[in-house]
Amino acid sequence: MKKEADIKELYHYDEQFRDGIATVDKDGKRVWVYTKKPKGKYHNKRVVVTVVLLSILFAGPFIKIGGEPFLLLNVFERKFSILGAIFWPQDFFLLALMAISFFVFVILFTVVFGRVWCGWACPQTLFMEMVFRKIEYLIDGDANQQRRLTKMPWNAEKIRKRLLKHGIFAFIAVLIGHTAMAYLIGIEQVKEIVTTSPSENLAGFFGLIAFSVVFYAVFAYLREQACIAICPYGRLQGVLLVKDSMAVMYDWIRGEPRGKLKKKESNSDKGDCIDCKLCVHVCPTGIDIRNGTQLECVNCTACIDACDDVMTKIGKPTGLIRPTSATAVEEGRQRIFTPRVAGYTGVLLVLMILLTVFISGRADVEATVLRMPGMMYQKLDDGRIQNIYNIQFLNKTSEPLDLEVTIKDMPNATIEKAGGGLVNLGAKSKLDGIFIIKIPGKDLIDRKMKIVLELKSGNEIVDVLKTNFLGPVEVK
Repeated sequence: MKKEADIKELYHYDEQFRDGIATVDKDGKRVWVYTKKPKGKYHNKRVVVTVVLLSILFAGPFIKIGGEPFLLLNVFERKFSILGAIFWPQDFFLLALMAISFFVFVILFTVVFGRVWCGWACPQTLFMEMVFRKIEYLIDGDANQQRRLTKMPWNAEKIRKRLLKHGIFAFIAVLIGHTAMAYLIGIEQVKEIVTTSPSENLAGFFGLIAFSVVFYAVFAYLREQACIAICPYGRLQGVLLVKDSMAVMYDWIRGEPRGKLKKKESNSDKGDCIDCKLCVHVCPTGIDIRNGTQLECVNCTACIDACDDVMTKIGKPTGLIRPTSATAVEEGRQRIFTPRVAGYTGVLLVLMILLTVFISGRADVEATVLRMPGMMYQKLDDGRIQNIYNIQFLNKTSEPLDLEVTIKDMPNATIEKAGGGLVNLGAKSKLDGIFIIKIPGKDLIDRKMKIVLELKSGNEIVDVLKTNFLGPVEVK
C-alpha cells in the first residue's frame, strides 16, 4: 500500500506549466480549445442553475418594484435603481458604500469558496459553456468532429455549418446586447429605439449595434480568453485563494503516482489516476487540473464529471477530483471559519450595518443650490442686491410634491422662482429651477454673506440649504 508521506515526497507539480498558458503556443499564437462535450451530475446541476439565472437575467428589465426597475444602472442620466429603490448623484456616498460592501463580499466569498462564481454564475461562462458551446456541439459535433471541420476545405457542408452557427451566434448576441442596454437605459427606451427610425436616436441605435458586435466577438472568437487574460476577478483570485479555500482539486495523495491501467497487471504500486487525460479534454480553458490550482480554472466542475465516470468504469471510488481544499487533501480535514474569514466577515457585517443605517435614514427630499455660473450680483434701483441661483430638487418618494423655498431669519429678503409659482416635483424625479434672491443693501453685513434657505412641503421643512450671497465691496 502507498504511504501518504511517500506520495507527498514523490509527487510534485511540474512547475513548467506556469511559464505559459494552454491556449497560447511557444510562438505566441492562439491555440484554439476544442472542448469535449461534458456530461454528469455536476453538469446536470449547472444546466438547472443556468436556466434559472439566465431567466432572471432576461426577465430583469421587465420586472418592476414599486413602479421602478428591478435593476437599472443608468450612468448617462446618473440614475440608479436597485431592487426598486432609486439612487441619484446625491446618494453617491451610499453607492460607494454599496460598492465597498460588494467588494468585501467578493473577497470573503472567494477566500471561502474559491472561483465558484466563475463556473456557476458568471454570465460569460453561462453563455459560453451552456449556450454557445451547446449550439456548437449541435451543429459542428463533439471536439474531434470540430477539429476535422476546421481542417476541412471550404465545401458546401462547411459553408452551411459555418453560416448556420454564426447566424445563430449573431442572433443571440443581439438579444444579449439589447438586454444589457435595457439595464443601462431602461426597457422603455430600448423599445423606443427598436420601434423608431435609427435617425431619431442615433446614439441609442449605435449603442445597440456596438453591444451586439462586442458580445458576438466575445462568444464567437474571444471565448475563454475573456476569463484567462481580461477578467480582473481571475487575476484577483491569485492573491485571495489560500490553502483552506474551496476549489476544484485533484487528490494527489490518492491519485499519485499515476499510470496507465493494464490488464493482468497489479496496480498496487500506482495511484488511482490512470492518466486518461479526460479531465484535460473537457476543460474549457485547456488546463490540466492535476497540476494544482491555476488562474485559468473557473471551477466549472467538468473535470469532476469526466473523472468520476472513469473511476466508476474501472471500479474505483469517485471523488479523485472533487470540490475541496489543499488542506483537506493533505490533512483530511476542511477548515472553513479561519481567522482570515472571521476578519472579512466582521468587516462585512460592519459595512452592512452602516449601509442599513444610512439607507433607512436618508432624506426623502433633497435639494442642491449653486450660484448661477459666470454671474455676479446686481444692484437694483431700489437699493436691493440681487443674486441668481440654480437649485436642483430631488424627490425620492413615490408621490408628487409642491415645494416652496424661503429664506430663514431675513424678513426683508425675497426669493422668487423664475416663472413664478411653487416647485411642482413629480414622484421619483429631479428638477432644476432658477431662483432670484433680493436682499436690501442695508441688511448685508459682508460682501460674501452666509444665508440659509428652507425647503417646505406645506408647513413641513423637508430640507435646509446653505449658500453664499454676494454684495458690493463697500457694504460693511
